Amino acid sequence: MDTLTHALSGALLARATAPKDAPPRSLPRRLAAGFFACAAPDLDIVFALAGPIPYLELHRGPTHSLLLLPFWALVHSWVLAKILRDERGWRALYGITAMGLALHVAGDVITSFGTQILWPLSTWRAAIGTTYIIDLGFTGIIVAGLIGSLFVKKSRLPSVGTLALLCAYVGVQFTLKQQALRFGEEYAAAHGLRGASVHADARPVSPFNWTVFVSDESTHRFAHINLARKEPVEYRPGDGFIRRLDAAYLPQDQAIWVSRARYGVADQNLVREAWDSPALGFFRSFALLPALDGATADPTCFWFADLRFNTPGRPTVPFQFGACRAGPGEPWRAYERPEAGETPTSRPASSRG
Repeated sequence: MDTLTHALSGALLARATAPKDAPPRSLPRRLAAGFFACAAPDLDIVFALAGPIPYLELHRGPTHSLLLLPFWALVHSWVLAKILRDERGWRALYGITAMGLALHVAGDVITSFGTQILWPLSTWRAAIGTTYIIDLGFTGIIVAGLIGSLFVKKSRLPSVGTLALLCAYVGVQFTLKQQALRFGEEYAAAHGLRGASVHADARPVSPFNWTVFVSDESTHRFAHINLARKEPVEYRPGDGFIRRLDAAYLPQDQAIWVSRARYGVADQNLVREAWDSPALGFFRSFALLPALDGATADPTCFWFADLRFNTPGRPTVPFQFGACRAGPGEPWRAYERPEAGETPTSRPASSRG
């Protein structure tokens, strides 16, 4: 979930859980604490300063761990008490800070990126995958609830009702995901793809927009669909960014399936060697839907993308990495995908081999 939505949801939670007998002057501090606490775990963006590999490995890790939540709540409540000049000290803010941190984790778990809720005991990533990382409907519900709370200042009803509506909204999205998965299962059955795995990812603009993947050991097949649409959305130049994004999702009966090979169509043994090399171990543990996305000959490099992040209308696919070697028998080394005009080895992913 985007950081602003996290922060707004924290303020909403703070209002919904405010004690009825709390002094009126304490409410602004409580709302501010909820706002900042629910945004705080995204401070892990600082891991990017150490390079793309530490960021990929640790983003939504230490700061998003439920095991470390009591510690982070203590740290953030102490800092917030100083910033907000709350004379009652950190204890007065600990409860809402802990709830804000927990709400942040929940908001990330419903997306598809994955959240390491058991770090450091496990790097397993929890991901329900019902909600796109920027969901206009989800954010709009929160904003409406906050506005309602401004007009009904003495009652928690608007904020409590909004939180219930958010839960219902995610519940509807979960139901839609099951429908998208069934669509993929029907495709796999119709094409004799026994043993293929089916995956569905929420997409932007509408909760009815999904990308459905049917994958086996060699190939990913995917289609961008809208579960409610009967006719495609026509896009003309100048119609706007939102409509351009939305137009890619077709009615189910008009779905266009695209195939992407995991290891390409040529030199598959060499591609597999690069993919299975220790250099790309970090990316193998992260990528759910990896596919070869390019190659170079001098030096020998193979670039891979995680198709989870292949969103129509987005100019680039994030989190692309490759393995390169100087020649036969040389060790493979990990590199981040270079920009246009850069040499393949100009952006090392790590100093490690």
